[in-house]
Amino acid sequence: MQWRNTTDAWGLPAILLHWLVALGLFGLFGLGLWMTGLDYYHPWYRRAPDLHRSIGSLLFLLVLLVLLRLGWRLLNPTPTALPNHLPWEQLAARLVHRLLYLLPLLVMVSGYLISTADGRAVSVFDWFELPALLTGLEQQEEVMGRLHKLLAWGLIGTAAVHTSGALKHHFFDHDITLTRILGSTKEQP
Repeated sequence: MQWRNTTDAWGLPAILLHWLVALGLFGLFGLGLWMTGLDYYHPWYRRAPDLHRSIGSLLFLLVLLVLLRLGWRLLNPTPTALPNHLPWEQLAARLVHRLLYLLPLLVMVSGYLISTADGRAVSVFDWFELPALLTGLEQQEEVMGRLHKLLAWGLIGTAAVHTSGALKHHFFDHDITLTRILGSTKEQP
């Protein structure tokens, strides 16, 4: 597996960032769904949100690295669309990829604004704190809470479209779209 992207394949940094961010986002989504259903007396009622905030904060720092990935993409070629990809598929892929860069940032910023609405910093596993930089907005916690939930569902929906497209190319078109992000450029049998 090569380090840099080529016009035929993704490089190792792009592949690792893709899967690490995907794992983190889906894990946080599941944790968020689970924790919002806990009652006050559940032993995880306070711990789950702390865990969600800490993992989310670390993932936010990783997503900032993803912005570096955008820079990496500018310096590296991007694997080109395969000849069997129709123009509408290429357009849809570009739009979905742009949303997959934008939505995680918006989800994480809204989550940060929920957590810091009362002026307290966000503790990240007691390793360090993210200071409350913006507080005092009218109904900040409630508004950002609704926005956070809406954006999270939008992100998961966009990821589902992205995944569906990759699976369609793999199982129906029998091309290497999916295997490229898995680190292989071998043709399907």
